[in-house]
Amino acid sequence: MIDLPTVAEIQRKVAEMAFGRPLVTNVLRGHVVEAIVAAALEPEWEWCAEDYSSWDFQRADGLRLEVKQSAARQSWATSDKPSACSFDIAERKGRWEGAVWIEGAGRAAQIYVLAHHPVADSSADHRDAAQWRFYVIPTDRLPATRRLSLSGAKALAEGVGFSSLADAVSRVTAQLSRAAGSPT
Repeated sequence: MIDLPTVAEIQRKVAEMAFGRPLVTNVLRGHVVEAIVAAALEPEWEWCAEDYSSWDFQRADGLRLEVKQSAARQSWATSDKPSACSFDIAERKGRWEGAVWIEGAGRAAQIYVLAHHPVADSSADHRDAAQWRFYVIPTDRLPATRRLSLSGAKALAEGVGFSSLADAVSRVTAQLSRAAGSPT
């Protein structure tokens, strides 16, 4: 008779299968980039994303941040030619707050972090924080479109690497606080 595996054994197997080699997959990329953003922003920001969450991070003062991502290399790629990158920034018809659906069109977060993975050759690895560029944009500066191209993101914000991400978020947070007339 085969022993029933423990939850910890299953977690180890899944982690090794998913993350034990260079990662280039849409299925896990969102979780990976959120973990990278969490590494830059915690403990000031709480990573609160869950299945169908309306935002990914929040601060104690209620400020919310949404991470959207796109990558130049896709798992199905047959060449090193970069894929066209864009970000889903569509307004939603409402939002989830816990288990409660709240009607009302708009975007639930005040800040968007658009994460771009530009590496298209065989060295691409979505787990590598150094390979990502981040565009930190106040939500009110986003256009009223469903998708934003990479060039559109670059027109709205300067791309920063991992080591500058927390500072970029702090700058946008300070701008929002000044606009609202409150301290940061």
